[in-house]
Amino acid sequence: MNRSISKLVPQGVKNVVHAADAWLSAVRFGFPSRGMTVVGITGTDGKTTTASLLTRILEEDGRRVALASTVSFRIAGREKTNTSKFTTLGGRGLQEFLREAADAGCTHAVLEVSSHALDQGRLASVHFDVAVITNVTREHLDYHKTMEEYRRAKGRLFDKAKAAVVNLDMWEPEFFLEKAKRKATYSTVGPEADFLAENLALSLTGSTFTLRETDFPLRLPGKFNVENALAATAAATLLGVSVEAAARAVSEVALVPGRMESVRNGLGATILIDYAVTPDALGKLYDLVSSIREDGTKIVSVFGACGDRDRGKRPIMGEIVSATADIIILTDEDPYSEDPDRILDEVESGIRNKEADRTLFRIRNRREAIRKGLSLLSSGDILLVTGKGAEETMAIGDARIPWNDRKVLLEELESMSAPA
Repeated sequence: MNRSISKLVPQGVKNVVHAADAWLSAVRFGFPSRGMTVVGITGTDGKTTTASLLTRILEEDGRRVALASTVSFRIAGREKTNTSKFTTLGGRGLQEFLREAADAGCTHAVLEVSSHALDQGRLASVHFDVAVITNVTREHLDYHKTMEEYRRAKGRLFDKAKAAVVNLDMWEPEFFLEKAKRKATYSTVGPEADFLAENLALSLTGSTFTLRETDFPLRLPGKFNVENALAATAAATLLGVSVEAAARAVSEVALVPGRMESVRNGLGATILIDYAVTPDALGKLYDLVSSIREDGTKIVSVFGACGDRDRGKRPIMGEIVSATADIIILTDEDPYSEDPDRILDEVESGIRNKEADRTLFRIRNRREAIRKGLSLLSSGDILLVTGKGAEETMAIGDARIPWNDRKVLLEELESMSAPA
């Protein structure tokens, strides 16, 4: 449906249509989730990485696994990119995916689950064995209106599941724990957690920690990725996988596309791509970079904000980035139908201690913004390009323009190195 027309239809009406589509599609495809063990992973941030890690653990343990994530669809080792710009497919698309997975002999399915999909009834016909919550922080308030409604939407996954994995370090975990019929908890600080990361050591190239006397050498950086590994391990143990097997599996994962993804270059700089689209995700990312920066290191940030989404978070994001980045380049992300200049105005309103055309630039063309960011780098500097991750398109109005941050960065780096 055209987005302009869709806005005229009350959400309640659309939800009835979504739920009906989900049930009719389940009937059409023979309720495929009933023949598999299904794990649903929800949360504001960390869903994609947790889903990828859990899939790896289950595969290493000999299970045939299907994965549906923001980044990709994977069935028994065969993978294709998710170009839909949806975390969770619509009812028909999801049931078709699960049917294909069941026919391919998959015994397990790992699904990223969005609050929108839960609220709209798109998952009404899916049987869930395990629900995982990574966190709940500010996001999607354009849709849910309040944090309480946002959390309540996510809670619907736990009403459906037989078992739950809950992050004790998140805001009000009790809400989800109270819904759990069988539960496992995890934490990086709380000794009462079932899965507690101890002896934690962090760096830009990875992390190490100990869980139940088992060493976890994690090749993904950041404390947030330790949390993701704990969540995946906790879910796997509920499904009969040992902690030792989980440790071996997660140690092999060197990359989740678009999540703290490093881009090799000849500049002697560190270039990172990350999906971070929420204040919490940006805060964690910049805290990590700040903690490992050396004297003289310049941090350059290329970012913006999505259109037709929660406008209140934009100045917050601007303030978070400006607290750490030395130079900020504001640029388009996914404007959708909104005025791109208004989006950047609202992000800029939160930026502190930056001077226009010296430490703060507005370059709406994202390729030109990335080019500018690269031109400012010296050896040892850090460039962070956030907001798009591994996405393959940019949404401008009703159009979807081919776009991939990594591809553009590599093209611009090649152009810089080409002889004049």
